[in-house]
Amino acid sequence: MKATYHKYVLNFKQASGTSRGVMTEKETWFIVIDNEGKKGIGECGILRGLSIDDRPDYEEKLQWTCDNILLGEKELWENLIEFPSIQFGVEIAFQSLSSENPFLLFPSAFTEGEKCILINGLVWMGEETFMMQQIKDKLAKGFRCVKLKIGAIDFDKELQLLRFIRENFSSKQIEIRVDANGAFDLNIALNKLIQLSEFEIHSIEQPIKKNNTDSMAELCKTTPIPIALDEELIGVFSKEEKEVLLQKIKPQYIILKPSFIGGFRGTKEWIILAEKHNIGWWITSALESNVGLNAIAQWTFLQQNLMPQGLGTGSLFTNNFESPLVVENGKLRYNAEVKWEFDFNSFGCD
Repeated sequence: MKATYHKYVLNFKQASGTSRGVMTEKETWFIVIDNEGKKGIGECGILRGLSIDDRPDYEEKLQWTCDNILLGEKELWENLIEFPSIQFGVEIAFQSLSSENPFLLFPSAFTEGEKCILINGLVWMGEETFMMQQIKDKLAKGFRCVKLKIGAIDFDKELQLLRFIRENFSSKQIEIRVDANGAFDLNIALNKLIQLSEFEIHSIEQPIKKNNTDSMAELCKTTPIPIALDEELIGVFSKEEKEVLLQKIKPQYIILKPSFIGGFRGTKEWIILAEKHNIGWWITSALESNVGLNAIAQWTFLQQNLMPQGLGTGSLFTNNFESPLVVENGKLRYNAEVKWEFDFNSFGCD
């Protein structure tokens, strides 16, 4: 058995904005395992500037992983604790290798096309007219849950966008989630949450920057809108640290990105703790290609969480890989009749 790693740059169809800036491309990495001609592939979905393993020695660690692939999944996962995106890639690669079809990882009613996964429609930041057009587009396409990235343009304009939705759709018709990506100032965050509460918001992700745990705990105690931790979970490695964080902040929800928190094993640890403390949760992608998104979607279905998940990112890129994942009427569906367009040989894996 041998392994190789390969860089791939995903190009956005249009520049996508968050409070941290605008993205036009997204780097990702693949680990390919070859066992006497049978191949498995996993995606290491790093996001520069946000992933805890965005480090100068990242590629060196990828090479180490490939050099030591014979250690096996479990031992590699434990040795890669500070590199959660590589943990995720290793998990998928071994699962892919052991599967009859390298992309059919977790067979279920989802992969049979019998059931779908509810997802939210993502509205990126931008000028007010651009955001309004995205909202109208998501509603026209049948989404019943929309998630708006907020915190970069004028707050009053963002409130106007929310007002537009609520003037046309009740909270029973359309669920609204907002994601501030830590953009709110500590001193005025509660005031902004009070203003947002007028629009019956389902939840707000990460209203203030991570590592302000005292302030976040106070916000979660007094907020009129349920708060979901996202970035706050990044870099929290041990079960003990995870439990301490949840017990201190007491969020209403946590949002789980396998590429950021140690793959499926790390995600499962968070789920068990969240349910122990009566904290809601859902799973989202972290702008992986369809290789990583496919793995996350198949695994997510098995977790039997009926809330809308954040898995509608496959259509963002011009050079993604054609896959059976299809978004229809606000749901992610697996169309087994669609074949993967992925050539291992293009990565030099002949």
